[in-house]
Amino acid sequence: MLSDRLKVVTEQGEVLVDIAAPPGMHWCIEWNHSVKKFAVLDCYQNVAGVMQLERSHQPDFAAGLGHTVGRGEQVSDGEGGYWINAIDEPVPNNRYVLRVGAEAVNHRVVWLEDDHRREISLSARASGQRVTIQLIESAPPS
Repeated sequence: MLSDRLKVVTEQGEVLVDIAAPPGMHWCIEWNHSVKKFAVLDCYQNVAGVMQLERSHQPDFAAGLGHTVGRGEQVSDGEGGYWINAIDEPVPNNRYVLRVGAEAVNHRVVWLEDDHRREISLSARASGQRVTIQLIESAPPS
């Protein structure tokens, strides 16, 4: 059986990430804030073949971070930071472009597989490059 795929591809066509992403799967893009150095998360879900921004975790209100009223619900994470839950925004065309940060920023794709955290560092392989993060729907059986 074919599965939807989460792929991260450089402008030169190098595939950095290619993992099964069946409907209901969750994954995050995690990176270290360039000033405060803490981890920030933007989390997505495959909702019936649509990449949807589900929620975001931000340990404080550092530069470039924050909640936009009317876009999700801000709740405490119990540790001085906050989650913005229920963003639930479809990503146009199931893809977006990211300029990958330096290794200190360490942009990475993280997900759970068999209850184990998995991660692939984009910065280790494509620092300073533009990459496309995309959910590719499997073709329906004919």
